[in-house]
Amino acid sequence: MESTQHIILIGPMGAGKSTIGRLLSEQLALEFVDLDRLIEERAGASIAWIFDIEGEEGFRERETQSLEFILDTPAQIIATGGGCILRPENRNMLAMSDRIIYLETSIEQQLERTAKDKNRPLLQNGNPEPVLVAMAALRNPLYQQSGRLTVDTNGKPPKLVVHEILNFLDEI
Repeated sequence: MESTQHIILIGPMGAGKSTIGRLLSEQLALEFVDLDRLIEERAGASIAWIFDIEGEEGFRERETQSLEFILDTPAQIIATGGGCILRPENRNMLAMSDRIIYLETSIEQQLERTAKDKNRPLLQNGNPEPVLVAMAALRNPLYQQSGRLTVDTNGKPPKLVVHEILNFLDEI
């Protein structure tokens, strides 16, 4: 499949965006970019440090700048951070593509997949479940509005999710 557009993965933390993105990258011979890693590279600092020093607003500003930067490059597979869709300007930039894939997952699956991850500043409070529930209430409608395809990743092997995405891409 030949594409001049980015394939953009959106969804909550723990949905599998990085795992799926890497597998898609192999299948489609496109470079994979994790937006959070790009932010860290550009800042020369970890996301946790950015949150500590600049707060969430400072991080979100860096996220918008990095998204704008990456969308101005040749086609790639892009995994956004879970909160990328919060800013209207980010949603507007994402809306330029018809290849936005919403990877949907449950709170239970998120808790399981993020349990040992210390690189998620918004979950470092000792009880992440209420945080994830609040995030889902705010963000899930935005993911649903932005995604051109929704794939439920709960309990699915990553290769099956990739297969669903490839079928979708073949049809557009």
